[in-house]
Amino acid sequence: MSVLDILKRTHSGELGLREYLTALCDEVESKEPQIQAFVSGTFNRNRILDTANDLLEKYPHPADRPPLFGLPIGVKDIFRVHGFPTQCGSRLPPSLFEGVEASCVNKLRQAGAIIMGKTVTAEFAGFEPGPTRNPHNFAHSPGGSSSGSAAGVAIGYFPVALGTQTSGSITRPAAYCGVIGLKPSFGRIPRDGVILYSQSIDHVGIFVRDSELIHSVMQVLVEDWSNENLEIQKKPVVGLPDGPYLKQATQPALDHFFAQMKRLEQKGCEIKRIPLFDDIARINACHDRLVTGEVTRIHAQWYRGYPALYSNRMLESFSRGSHISDEELNELRKQRMDLRKQIQETMRAHHIDCWVCPSATDSAPAGLSSTGDPIMNVPWSNSGLPTISIPSGVDSSGLPHGIQLVGKFMRDEELLDSASKLEKDLK
Repeated sequence: MSVLDILKRTHSGELGLREYLTALCDEVESKEPQIQAFVSGTFNRNRILDTANDLLEKYPHPADRPPLFGLPIGVKDIFRVHGFPTQCGSRLPPSLFEGVEASCVNKLRQAGAIIMGKTVTAEFAGFEPGPTRNPHNFAHSPGGSSSGSAAGVAIGYFPVALGTQTSGSITRPAAYCGVIGLKPSFGRIPRDGVILYSQSIDHVGIFVRDSELIHSVMQVLVEDWSNENLEIQKKPVVGLPDGPYLKQATQPALDHFFAQMKRLEQKGCEIKRIPLFDDIARINACHDRLVTGEVTRIHAQWYRGYPALYSNRMLESFSRGSHISDEELNELRKQRMDLRKQIQETMRAHHIDCWVCPSATDSAPAGLSSTGDPIMNVPWSNSGLPTISIPSGVDSSGLPHGIQLVGKFMRDEELLDSASKLEKDLK
């Protein structure tokens, strides 16, 4: 059964919700010692089954049940969630991050979702990895910073998880773990109740195993989400961003990518090679300075109180960020809008529906000391455009690759429509 079939059957009562969740809990208890996707102490079988009992008692009649009734989810541990500590992958006191539950989490709860636990994040959604391992090979990184969310969806702990992206924290781990990662347009999903890394850049998004789930979840998370008026028959016209940006990927990744592009063309997809990001080195540098300057300011008070509890990676960011002026930050924020305008004007000029490019520089790197390089995601995060990473096969070692599709700002539904038409041709 697909995940959607399971949810329909638990919603109707044909499949017992407690039985389904018990099976998932058995999976977690069997595999979690190796995967370590959950923040220690946040997965609890009794709590999960008690929540299921409460839902069944509150909604005894299937016709009255909310749209995500019984949906198991994981939540990255930078979201405030009622009843759970927020630790942010750090050694700082969790009391510093207490507050009202994130509205996106609350919306999912009100729609019937069940939180399986808080998922591991790199420290403050940065670059200091947590303990999570890649389900496809325990000796390789799952990516980051949304490590536990991506790995948990991949291993089957939950079919949906919340994550965030500053540079590549949804797209890259989705590719490394072989799942779908959606980073909506900037601001499409509210960010209140989230401990941010960058005020100007951070996006809330989701990981899923089954693309059929995306619309159901997004309709809950986004008030103006609509599936209407989409072109059903037409395959998208795709732009390939040619030039130095694309060459940031390794040769094996590019070989895989161009083989997939050939498959798409054989299936009738029109792909246009369009020069883009000749100044990618400048874009990467501007993005780095913006997020580094902003994270330094976000943490200023916490750092004064607990300097010894931060990792060396975070301390190095604070050292660099302290030399970035407010005036420069304002200019860097304006440049984001210029970049978005440039990308979208190029799309209009060439009559393309979306861009296509590798989700990461390569498959997941060996070792757990790094979450990988986000540079294939930086211009799309900086400009705030919607992206989706789709699994596209594996390398010679069996590690997944992903293809990244990029759409027009605030036209996420159109991007998903394009992705649905291309997804079946990428496997």
